[in-house]
Amino acid sequence: MRIIALIMGATRQKAIEIIGQRAAVNTNLKPKKISDIFATNVFGFKLMKKYLSKDAYLKLKEAVAGDHKLDRKTADEIADGMMDWAMARGVTHYTHWFQPLRGGSTAEKHDSFFEPTGFGKGIEIFSGASLVQQEPDASSFPNGGIRNTFEARGYTAWDPSSPAFIIEKASGKTLCIPTVFVAYTGEALDYKVPLLKSVDAINDAAVSVAQYFDSEVNNCNISLGVEQEYFLVDEALFNNRQDLLLTGRTLLGKAPAKGQQLDDHYFGSIPERVYDYMTAFETEALKLGIPLKTRHNEVAPGQYECAPMFEEVNLAVDHNTMLMDLMRNVAARHGLKVLMHEKPFDGLNGSGKHNNWSIITNKGVNVLKPGNTPEQNLQFLTFFINTIKAVNDHADLLRASIASVGNDHRLGANEAPPAIISVFIGTLLEKVLKEFEEDKKAQRGRPSKKEIEKLSIVNLPEILLDNTDRNRTSPFAFTGNKFEFRAVGSSDNCSNPMIVLNTIVADQLNKFKATVDRNSKGRRKTDDVIKEVLRSYMPDVNKVVFAGNGYGDEWVIEAKKRGLNNIKNGSEALKAYLTPKSKKLFSENNIFTETELEARLEVRYEDFVKQLQIEARVLGDMVFTQVVPAAVRYQELLSRNVAQLTAASIKKDKLSTQIALIERVSDYINQMVHETEAMVEERKKANKIADIKKRAIAYTNKVKPYFEKIRYNSDKLEQLVSDDLWPIPKYREMLFVK
Repeated sequence: MRIIALIMGATRQKAIEIIGQRAAVNTNLKPKKISDIFATNVFGFKLMKKYLSKDAYLKLKEAVAGDHKLDRKTADEIADGMMDWAMARGVTHYTHWFQPLRGGSTAEKHDSFFEPTGFGKGIEIFSGASLVQQEPDASSFPNGGIRNTFEARGYTAWDPSSPAFIIEKASGKTLCIPTVFVAYTGEALDYKVPLLKSVDAINDAAVSVAQYFDSEVNNCNISLGVEQEYFLVDEALFNNRQDLLLTGRTLLGKAPAKGQQLDDHYFGSIPERVYDYMTAFETEALKLGIPLKTRHNEVAPGQYECAPMFEEVNLAVDHNTMLMDLMRNVAARHGLKVLMHEKPFDGLNGSGKHNNWSIITNKGVNVLKPGNTPEQNLQFLTFFINTIKAVNDHADLLRASIASVGNDHRLGANEAPPAIISVFIGTLLEKVLKEFEEDKKAQRGRPSKKEIEKLSIVNLPEILLDNTDRNRTSPFAFTGNKFEFRAVGSSDNCSNPMIVLNTIVADQLNKFKATVDRNSKGRRKTDDVIKEVLRSYMPDVNKVVFAGNGYGDEWVIEAKKRGLNNIKNGSEALKAYLTPKSKKLFSENNIFTETELEARLEVRYEDFVKQLQIEARVLGDMVFTQVVPAAVRYQELLSRNVAQLTAASIKKDKLSTQIALIERVSDYINQMVHETEAMVEERKKANKIADIKKRAIAYTNKVKPYFEKIRYNSDKLEQLVSDDLWPIPKYREMLFVK
């Protein structure tokens, strides 16, 4: 026992020594101008024009716009051109790159361009058939029972709306072709298919409504900007934490004396090692056409954020998924590990993925931009009010869309929004809506010059007020010309919340248009009918709009009065997908069949069970193989000290402190072991439950509560046990040692 404890303690100390020997990695990747490298690894329109015939180029552009399906002859020509470009860049292999139903990760199987043509001979070839379609094993990916083990066939199919790109690694380069993934029986087995369907649904609905205000609108672009928060930990410390290695979060760990309470990390100077890492992955991201714009320190020590410019939603989701892979790969070159978990450190800010969503017409008009006089902007009011009504009508479904084991730890604390879905719009727009509802003569919507001048400072430029403030406790906030869905988890694929948001808004816009058209008969003025219908929605809008502190107990009480649900557990929240209302929503808008919907829920529930099951097993291992041995070793040292002092005729009353310390350590060990054994028993009971939904709820309600009880006793022991004996890297080391 003594030897094991000493080795474990030495391992932690060795990790700290390794960090001290590290230096920043100067990658020398910085270009003179970002525009020199932007999208250089992307087969975009400029390159298509160079490598394709005019006819193939035009057909591909039509396919990207969704106006034309590619024939195989054109696909062959595109494949030839794509291969020529890729090989000129040193590419030897290609892969169909897709997003199966397993969190934020991607999938890829690499095939060589090379094919033998005879004895000692070969040729590089890439056919249109290989470009358009491949066949991975559909039963080996999460499928919710759609595919049995013996029913393996599935297909990946090229999505021309997301351009092919080249991934560079030290040992080679690969051409990646974004694809969808479907079962042999036709059901979607990925995130992309339903996302594309939801984009079609909201485009059609938004165009039909936008034409009330501009008859020349024929397309609407759903715009998305994804902010990505993350933590960085040195890999030497990471590799010495079984919990981080296997679950992505710390299951044990006492909070350091200094955390984020001084607010000195947020927007602080970026450490040189981190700065070099950021520069490296940003450079690689820019080559892939990911338009990264912002980098900064986040609130918690060791936490950072990057954010791109806005893009079309399908491309934005692809880029965010690519970015997460890229960040992990580049971190390895810098001796770092990226933590995408929503709550890797207890007591500190968690990490989210703020989804900034808006609708822009082909005329370049953002229909969610209020302008200087929002009270007179009927198009803005139409889309603004309909979006808020959709959120109110489907709040539980929106909550379900961001449900995950990781997000359950994050929601409702440390600047993460609460589980109650509400909408923040700011005092100005609240006033505008109130006057609109009451049909009063609107006051001028923007702040007066006098109000702006109050913020002016001598010798500095004029400071202009936005039309809304920000509310960090709001899960769904209007932020000037877009809605920001702040509750999305940092490790999630953004497709889930975007599918739901696109669909509920599309459905609401369709209902709105049907009502307006029906009530416009009899030669009534359309604008008057639009206002009448919008005013009828105001009770539902008012129900979900909230401007106060989302963390306060008062809001929990108020939300209940309003009929808004507070679903804290993700496993409970997922039920919203299978209500008759939700099934009707998805089927009528051609997003999911009932079979697909049930299969996806099966996958989500399985994920809850498996993740909590892994966490419970890891926690048990750490308790019995690391924490208890370290604590027992410390007891041994204390007991030996007491025995030696007693032998030296030191009176017992003089040893009361040492004896009390031994007893405290014993109490914490006994309680922790008892709680761990009880957790194991509850896990065994949960595993016997056949129904996956009930099993997930059992893990959430019966197994998971023990995590905090066990952690409490372990953290108390960490506070008592001699530092040189503690085997697990501590918070202070992971957060502050760079």
